[in-house]
This record gives sequence, C-alpha cells and structure tokens, in this order.
Amino acid sequence: MSENADVVVLREGTEGLSMESYADQLRERLPDATVALARTPRQERELVEDARVVTGNSIDEDLLARAKNLELFACTFAGTDHVPMDELESRGIAVTNAGGIHAPGIAEQAIGNMLVFTRRLHEGWRRKQQGQWRHFQSHEFTDSTVTVIGLGSIGQAVVQRLQGFEVETIGIRYTPSKGGPTDEVLGFDEDDVHESLSRSDYVVVACPLNDLTRGLVGSEELATMPTDSVLVNTARGGIVDTDALVSALRSNKIRGAALDVTDPEPLPADHPLWGLENCLVTPHTGGHTPKHWDRLADIVGENVERLGSGDELVNQVLAPEQN
Repeated sequence: MSENADVVVLREGTEGLSMESYADQLRERLPDATVALARTPRQERELVEDARVVTGNSIDEDLLARAKNLELFACTFAGTDHVPMDELESRGIAVTNAGGIHAPGIAEQAIGNMLVFTRRLHEGWRRKQQGQWRHFQSHEFTDSTVTVIGLGSIGQAVVQRLQGFEVETIGIRYTPSKGGPTDEVLGFDEDDVHESLSRSDYVVVACPLNDLTRGLVGSEELATMPTDSVLVNTARGGIVDTDALVSALRSNKIRGAALDVTDPEPLPADHPLWGLENCLVTPHTGGHTPKHWDRLADIVGENVERLGSGDELVNQVLAPEQN
C-alpha cells in the first residue's frame, strides 16, 4: 500500500466492533484529511511512516520507530497503562484516550444494578425460573444514601442519573475543595472514605486504578459499610480486595455486590464469586455501546483539527514538552 495517510487506524479492534466503521466515522468528520485503515501488519508498517496521527488500542515500539512524522497517538481505550507512554514521551508524541465515551452506558448499568438490589429483581428472576409464585420483600431506593467514589466522567454521569430518585449523594474526589455535583464532597483520605461508607446504602466505585486506589475497598472498609449496603464496582477489579469481598458476602457483612469488573479478570470458572447469590457479575460489559466509534471519532476528529494550533487536546493524557 503506497497511499500516504494523515490518520492511520490500526487493525486490532475492540469489544467486537469493526475498525472499518471507526475509519468511516473519521472520514466523515475529516473530509480534508486522508484516513487509512491498516488491515495487515505490513500495511501498518508502511502507513505509519508518514502519518501525523495513529489511533488504535496500542502501538508497539517497532511501529513507533517507523513513525517519523507522528504527532498524536489516539488510544481507543480509556486506560493507557498498556501503552508505551515513556517511549511516546521521549519522542515528543501527544497521547489521548477514549475517556468519557463509555460513561452513559456504565452509569445506566450502575443505576440498574442498584435498582435490582433495591427491588430484589434478581430474586424475582430466580423464582420465575423455578416457576414459583411466591411473594418476597423489597426495599425502596427513595431516601437512600449513595456514595460515588470518583467524580470523573463516569461518576458524574451516575450522579446526573440519580437526580429525580430522591436520594442523598456523597462524592469522593482527589480535591474535595473543588466541590462537585453531589450533595456532599469528601476526599480520598482514610477518615473521609470511612465516614462516607458508614453512611451509605449503596457505594458505586467509579475511579481509576492507581497507587492510591488499589485495594481501596478492603476488609476494613467493608466492615465499616452497613450490613444492608450494596457495593457496585464499575471501574477496575483491583480497587476492591476480592478475598475480603468474598468473605463479607459470605458472612452477610454487606447485603450484596454488583461487579462489572473483577480481580482476577476474566473471573475463573471455579471462583467463589460465581456461587454467591448476593453477587451479580457481568463480564466487563458495562461500557458497551453502539455509539462507541461515533463518540470516539468526535474526540479524535476534534483533536486532528487542533493539532498545530497550540490548543490543548481533548482527553489529553500526555503532552509533548514545548521547546
């Protein structure tokens, strides 16, 4: 392939979505740019040589070595821990991510999981499977207290959707002095975390996994949560201590958990979480949306227009040093 391309879409897809569709979306938004989809490793090697922008799940060092004109790597994931950030930084290449494009779906799933536990819909499903017309007790979501750990795009989307449910909300963020959309905002220090958990009927984990948040919800935190509380993890499995959670669920220290992410992941078939009736597990599907490429193409298309203007890029996670 001899075509020179301004924007190269790498071949590896995500979430079962076609990279062809992504390339088409970018072409619609960038009619004056040449957008090429690299379908083979050879095409990737040839196309990146002249590209100003490369977008994909990650980019290996062999491709980077060939990318002489590269100004931006647009990651198609929200997380960039799998991307060679040090190498990109050393080459003065900006990096952006897909943060925010999954927020509506993840927030909707978080709300859905809270309502499932509130109205005990999972118990209704079990009785339906057994052909049993037997009544069971439910709860009300009204007047509950919901703590949202992390007030980024996902946390804010959760809080937005909680409006109208007549619940109290507590937000946990790195800089509580900035305030936020919740009724109360606290920080990530131990006292604040325990204060919020002790008052929560539902806890939604929506923060990134980093050195501060790894193991944030462990045995001590689960012991602080009320026995009728529910944990909803929408973020990363490593934020919750899995062994401590299994123990808390088995001994009814908390009422239940809804996990779209686990540690380990994928969850092994013989893992005890599968057998706990008070734990709902979905295979990291909370962010799935048919609008994935549409939203990401908006971000990347805007950033292609901003390149060279000196304006900060949308979703920028690495900025090259200015000379």
